[in-house]
Amino acid sequence: MDITKKITSFETACEDQGLNPSDLPIVNHLPEWMQQSIIDYYKLSVIIRSLNEGWVPNFNDWNEDKYFNFFYANFGAAAGVGCVDSKRVPSSTSTILGSRLCFKTRKLAIYAAEKFEALYRSYLLLS
Repeated sequence: MDITKKITSFETACEDQGLNPSDLPIVNHLPEWMQQSIIDYYKLSVIIRSLNEGWVPNFNDWNEDKYFNFFYANFGAAAGVGCVDSKRVPSSTSTILGSRLCFKTRKLAIYAAEKFEALYRSYLLLS
């Protein structure tokens, strides 16, 4: 089965990994402006881990392609969605996303950018 047909929400990713979707990170001790972003990062990490089906990026292997989502924020109109891939030089990417938000294929990166755009937006932008 195509993994994109199986992982369609945070809840299905939790089910895939045997996690309880109600068990979110405890953030009430953090400043209020950062709480939702921490929760969103956790959710994206869970979703992407499921989409990658066990693949873990090897940042010591410069020949292994790795894909990250990169968004352009246009505050006057709708933000565009784009993907950037890091080939052979993982340190040259200018993304602020962590390795947990890395994909094994371009197709998966595009799927996640489109399917989970609202979650990415909530994670990346201050509300």
